[in-house]
Amino acid sequence: MRVNATVVPRCDYKTALAAGFLGGNLSSFVKWGSEIPFPPREAGRLSPPFAILKWLGLNVEAMTYTFTGHVLNYGVALMHQGFSVFFGLLYCLAALTFPLVTLGQGMAFGLVITVLFHGLLLPLGGWAPPLWQISGHEAFSEVFGHLLWAWSIEIVRRDMMGPPLNARRV
Repeated sequence: MRVNATVVPRCDYKTALAAGFLGGNLSSFVKWGSEIPFPPREAGRLSPPFAILKWLGLNVEAMTYTFTGHVLNYGVALMHQGFSVFFGLLYCLAALTFPLVTLGQGMAFGLVITVLFHGLLLPLGGWAPPLWQISGHEAFSEVFGHLLWAWSIEIVRRDMMGPPLNARRV
């Protein structure tokens, strides 16, 4: 009889939450890192998190701290991190019931989130132009960054939880 110690019970919500939290935090740094070689917007345009915080009436310009001589905006950073953690949790919990969410090692999820946010929600709020009105470079950056972002969540989820139930062999 073969025993597979990595098989996690189908409804292990505690592990899913831990994987989502860890994967969400890691994926946030992956997304930021992808923006170094491929900036996601034309110079001078506000980032969507900055625009949303301004829209909420917050003094975003004052939300800063200094690290190694660089002035950074903690409001934007917290919003970016919160987005990733929320969707990391959602992804890992959804994978328990709907293994299809892990299609393409999670990259289909990343593509759906990109289209929903950059094609619909952010333009509707007036926080960013829609995908079809931005340059090819910007679209590439957003799609590529979100694919890596979602894949990194899946890597953590799979490491902590194993493959989706329908793909397991016992």
